[in-house]
Amino acid sequence: MATNDGLRSRVAQRMAAIRAAQTWRTLQSPSGIDLCSNDYLALSKHPHLKERMIDAVRHEGCGSTGSRLLRGERDCFGEVERRFAVFKRTERSLYFSSGYLANVAVLTTLPEPGDVIFSDERNHASLIDGIRLSSAARVVFPHNDVQTLTSLLGQHHSKRTFIVTESLFSMDGDLAPLTAYAALCRLYGSSLIVDEAHAVGVYGADGAGLIDPEIADDVVVSVNTAGKALGVSGAFVAGPSWAIEYLIQLARPFMFSTAPPPPVAGALQASLDLVESEPERRQTLARLSRNLRSRLVEAGIPVPHGPSHIIPIVLGDNHRASAVADRLRGAGFDVRAIRPPSVPLGTARLRIALNVGISDAVIDQFVRVLAAAVNETIPWPAVSS
Repeated sequence: MATNDGLRSRVAQRMAAIRAAQTWRTLQSPSGIDLCSNDYLALSKHPHLKERMIDAVRHEGCGSTGSRLLRGERDCFGEVERRFAVFKRTERSLYFSSGYLANVAVLTTLPEPGDVIFSDERNHASLIDGIRLSSAARVVFPHNDVQTLTSLLGQHHSKRTFIVTESLFSMDGDLAPLTAYAALCRLYGSSLIVDEAHAVGVYGADGAGLIDPEIADDVVVSVNTAGKALGVSGAFVAGPSWAIEYLIQLARPFMFSTAPPPPVAGALQASLDLVESEPERRQTLARLSRNLRSRLVEAGIPVPHGPSHIIPIVLGDNHRASAVADRLRGAGFDVRAIRPPSVPLGTARLRIALNVGISDAVIDQFVRVLAAAVNETIPWPAVSS
């Protein structure tokens, strides 16, 4: 038997099981009208961002050449980190190559052995993986269930505890009860870690996200990705100076990763310029969200109640979700089926993600095609509000 025959056989069995479960994934380049990306404010191709990045390439080059603790540090990183901290109303921020790395860094550095992390059951994979890699105990609580979380915190009141949640959940489009969590932190001496990936740039009076200034002191750090509404890449961890300095000293994903390409910092400065100076982008996105939700309800398509630009259309069956997505792509709409393990079993869905480049006429056309596609299939599963 060749050296890798056993491994190859096991992999083949696993892949066959994936195909049988109708969860096989393929890489597909973008085509058609964008209703699935995270480019919520349509900034990724904005001329201002492209010009700033090109200018930065001429001055900084393409690569950082090493970790920021070696020769990879650049003045442009510190400048954009200070700018983002002011934007987020925190003392400092620290820039990472991705939101995944940022979440893993936070969760493998701040909690220690003997601590307990309370995690919402619908948290993103990067939060789940970070918690698994940490040395703390993990307790998963039902989605947005303040009452159960209160009881669980009471059972662990003698330990250092952390509450970990997204502010806007990526697959359901609903909001976390951050004010209630902040009250629990004050009551039990817990620390709140908030992933603002899908909220920063979109929510808040100035686009800073869903963390209200009244509870900002109860949040030890927030993670704010720059590859979604901000239209670039990477992520900022924002918080008090002591927490950011601690991450610089001990966070392994920061210490042992090559720094991001310096030109990205220039594009991020341009992105923040636009987010701060063009609030109409957020207003347009909110109006489009209300319009699409209203049109879907009128067409008899169940959607959960909520205000966000992420609208899940739960179809239940993996095959049904894939078939409807294929039908939509054939009509010129770029929509992808979301299946387990990204969502729980039996809740395969279309995740509609709006952006400000969509028109009301496109929404009307999309709803007509969607309604025709879903009405040809089995009845709707129950959708919780």
